[in-house]
Amino acid sequence: MTPAAAQTENLTRMQAEDFEGIAERIDRALKNVEELADENARMHALGLKTAIEDFHKFALTKIVQKLKSDERGKELLFELVDEPSVYALLQLHGIVKPNVGARIVQVLDAVRPYMQSHGGDVEFVRFEDSVVYVRLAGACSGCSQSAVTLREGVEEALLHNIPEVKAVEVLPNEPTPALIRIESLAASKTKGWIETLAVEEVPAGKMKCFQSETANILLVNIDNRLNAYRNECPHQGLPLDGGMLEAEEGLLTCPWHGFKFDATSGECLTAPAAQLESFPLRIENGRIFVRPA
Repeated sequence: MTPAAAQTENLTRMQAEDFEGIAERIDRALKNVEELADENARMHALGLKTAIEDFHKFALTKIVQKLKSDERGKELLFELVDEPSVYALLQLHGIVKPNVGARIVQVLDAVRPYMQSHGGDVEFVRFEDSVVYVRLAGACSGCSQSAVTLREGVEEALLHNIPEVKAVEVLPNEPTPALIRIESLAASKTKGWIETLAVEEVPAGKMKCFQSETANILLVNIDNRLNAYRNECPHQGLPLDGGMLEAEEGLLTCPWHGFKFDATSGECLTAPAAQLESFPLRIENGRIFVRPA
């Protein structure tokens, strides 16, 4: 068989294989290289692997940059990243960062049935500076031996399964809101409210960013229903206004790591615990007023 024919046959076989099969073949080939008795041959083979990976990373980076520079290309890129094989390839080369928040939620979901069987529960709050912040409920609260055991179980699961996590902090449960005095309601109509844009400046199916002295606000209009959110993705706090809004589906996609949100509720569909922070909104004389937290 000629080299060209062999190459064609290999290409046909690879196209027929599934993603897992190809990954297993790569792992076996790499293991064979690492087990070569001839150290010089092994170093040359690993050097070739590194050179090929560097070439692939350079070319893939150019492709991603080009796609991100065009609105349609950005939409296609988000669709491509949803494909596991494409995501794995981009993650391998450091072009797409691992979705730490989603993996944290998966780990907590795995330990939750055990906790609930003992009368406890856990809520993921945020991931920041290598620290996971959680809230515990039920039997997890308090100082009993059972509560300590459940807390240690959560910490061990996160530290063992997610290398990026260096520590776990338990936040106190939020207190019950105090009663609101009737006389304070009239003052609340103006206190803390910020005048942002005119209603016509945020047409249906569009979103606009408004920067005040105290807050960066994202205004979203889905089917003429306006919502206001803090202009930060809860994943890493990066701005959302450069993302893609799919009005018909009511979806907002973060431009940085592809997190998807329900644009009408702020719910994160990628990592359910990472909801957008919403602000109260009212319309007065054709102007949009928002009260940041």
